[in-house]
Amino acid sequence: MLQKRCRDYGLTVGELPAGPLNKISDVPGVLVGHATLDDARHKTGVSVVIPGAGDPFFHKPVAAAFVLNGFGKTLGLMQVEELGVIETPIAITNTLNVGRIHDAMVGYMIDRCQKAGYRLTSVNPVVCECNDAGLNDIQDRALGTEHLRAAIADARADFAEGDIGCGKGTVCHSLKGGVGSASRQVELDGKTYTLGVLVQSNHGSLKDLRIDGKPAGRMIDAALNASAPDKGSIISIMATDVPLSSRQLGRVLKRASVGLARLGSFIGHGSGEVMLGFTTANRMPHDSEGQLLPFHALAESKIDLLFRAMAEAEEEAVLNSMLAAQSVTGFDGTTKRSLREFMGQIRA
Repeated sequence: MLQKRCRDYGLTVGELPAGPLNKISDVPGVLVGHATLDDARHKTGVSVVIPGAGDPFFHKPVAAAFVLNGFGKTLGLMQVEELGVIETPIAITNTLNVGRIHDAMVGYMIDRCQKAGYRLTSVNPVVCECNDAGLNDIQDRALGTEHLRAAIADARADFAEGDIGCGKGTVCHSLKGGVGSASRQVELDGKTYTLGVLVQSNHGSLKDLRIDGKPAGRMIDAALNASAPDKGSIISIMATDVPLSSRQLGRVLKRASVGLARLGSFIGHGSGEVMLGFTTANRMPHDSEGQLLPFHALAESKIDLLFRAMAEAEEEAVLNSMLAAQSVTGFDGTTKRSLREFMGQIRA
């Protein structure tokens, strides 16, 4: 089925231009892959973000993390916060599969380093998660090495969104959530740069949902009576080719909260808002012969442009995650409807 996104409904978020695909992969070298488990008992999967061309272990992208509300089980953020780099592909899955995907990523990195002639003794995989237990029989912990490696093998620029990979079983504003992405382009010193966002949306209450300034959730809830408390989570991955420091990346990441708020989320007690970002423009070598490294960063007085780009891309990525998703019926008969079923009513 053809996937529809915001702009197919005439919805344009913000004022900055989008990249060619309007996805995180508009940042050169960034790819996304999925592996989906979809059967009678399981609506789940794993997605990976490849953080640019080259090997992230030997040439580590500068990175940052920000946790707005910490009801989450992501692994690997402590070292990112301390050292300001990532060194593996980023994996996203369900809550009870974090450990297995982490173990699978360690195995993948050992194999990769062995092929490069390097004996790996320490590595910091980042594995993010949302809880898809409303549609998926999560206690089975059905994902493992084969799914991670399939997702890595699937990595591409023009990747699918919606109820696929890590988004197969997620729920957003009481409707079907999933994987969504968007990008924005900015001009700096006469050159075009890109900031892209990918989300795993699993948060929000239906009654709070706002689209294009309208109380869309209340319009839908009048028909469905489906509102539930805001107790889910959202994973937001940001990539850019703007040269930034880890501190600057952290500042930009925080503006994802603006996009979430524009859609009506107030960041509930039981929700986990985890944000991770990296730049492909600054990399730290695993081993360096010299004692000093060349480094570029954005003039701080120009950072507002990236704040805006982050807010706009986050808002559109969440909407794309919902609009690209089909309705899904879970293992216990629960059905979560697709937002696109109601867009005619909302846009009228």
